[in-house]
Amino acid sequence: MSETSKLARWEARYAATPDYLFGTAPNAFLAAEAHRIAAGARVLALADGEGRNGVFLAAAGAEVHSVEAAAAAIVKARQLAAERGVCVRFEQTDLLHWHWPVAAYDAVVAIFVQFVEADERAAFFANIVRSLRPGGLLLLQGYRPEQVGRGTGGPADPANCYTEALLREAFAALRIDALRSYDAEINEGSAHAGMSALIELVASVPPA
Repeated sequence: MSETSKLARWEARYAATPDYLFGTAPNAFLAAEAHRIAAGARVLALADGEGRNGVFLAAAGAEVHSVEAAAAAIVKARQLAAERGVCVRFEQTDLLHWHWPVAAYDAVVAIFVQFVEADERAAFFANIVRSLRPGGLLLLQGYRPEQVGRGTGGPADPANCYTEALLREAFAALRIDALRSYDAEINEGSAHAGMSALIELVASVPPA
């Protein structure tokens, strides 16, 4: 499926209902690890969708740059930010063709960012690393290949999923603080609901 077709599909999904597909509460992994992000930190929230994670981080005192391709999702994200009384910098962009800032962020948050095809993933992950400042933090959660076919969310192609070996290789330049694979019940709106094969990474750039 082309990138244009993928985006059109997501636009239609977000626009089809006034409800938030992934809910308005933050991702549980992010909520548990957010203590690592200092107040005032500049944070990049990748493919932030309807804004649940970016808005949560802004409410915790971070300076959030939320990037998302689907305009319909950003409309909902702006509404959520207004309801919570927080300021978030929203940007509509295609991350595969974005001009990534270099050494610009204290933290990057990548929650279920699994639209990137296998042949584009190395460059995408390298951009994440380059965007972090010395000492910067990466919080990443995704699905393992075992998720495919469960019907509880995630990509249809196992090639878009992550393994521990894949993440260790991709982020070899970072210090791996935690890398965990496990199954858990999640309840994140109608799009992520049920027992899921998860993987999560906490990693950081060595100080200068």
